[in-house]
Amino acid sequence: MDAIMAIAQRHNLKVIEDAAHGHGAEYRGKKLGTIGHVGSFSFQSSKNLTSGEGGIVITNDDELYTTMHSLRNVGRIEGGQWYDHYNPGCNYRITQMQAVLLSEQLKRLEEQTQRRNNNGLYLSNLLKSIEGITPLVRPAEATLHGYHIYIFKYDASKFGGLPKNEFAAMLAAEGVPSFRGYPHPLYKQPLFQSKTFMCYAIPDTVDYSQTRCPAAEQACSTEAVWILQHAMLGDREDMEAFARAIRKIQEAHI
Repeated sequence: MDAIMAIAQRHNLKVIEDAAHGHGAEYRGKKLGTIGHVGSFSFQSSKNLTSGEGGIVITNDDELYTTMHSLRNVGRIEGGQWYDHYNPGCNYRITQMQAVLLSEQLKRLEEQTQRRNNNGLYLSNLLKSIEGITPLVRPAEATLHGYHIYIFKYDASKFGGLPKNEFAAMLAAEGVPSFRGYPHPLYKQPLFQSKTFMCYAIPDTVDYSQTRCPAAEQACSTEAVWILQHAMLGDREDMEAFARAIRKIQEAHI
């Protein structure tokens, strides 16, 4: 983000910071979503804060705030007549019920983020001693991690060749809230393979059918395993149970 913000400053650009998974987390001691000119968060059902669906955008720029307020309120402007519309816009207004749910969750966010952070550190120390399991390297700049998803790298050769998807299913059967993760990178999506959309910023010569990112494809297909965020709200005994479950699967397949 430091490099991105420096480029934006040189070229007078505005940065929209995608913090969809970053509720409460920090980069160099600064909350995610507050580094760019606009920060966006998701409240979809799997997120650390949830209202079932929806999201929020934040800014400390008055001009951007006015624009965003109009876009989410069918083109109306703050303080204007209720049925006067000044811009193209949509109805992205939150319901009162969703607002209440989120407001109550905010009271627990700081404590829950710290708990996820501590459990993530502890779990990584446990898993790094298991052959064939490699926790993702945590950047030093991540001063507080929200662990929306705790991810580790799985090496099937250390588990008797057990395919990743079967391993993830077995881990879930052992009571670990886990998942096999995304099946393929974004450029493999049918949308980009067939390019059934128009974008003035992307010339017609772009052909995603020829794109290859071998490391990303390998991570999706055979390596990356997720432990879901609500599992990180447990205690140290839960983290130890997760590690035992992995060892149990390994011992049964070697």
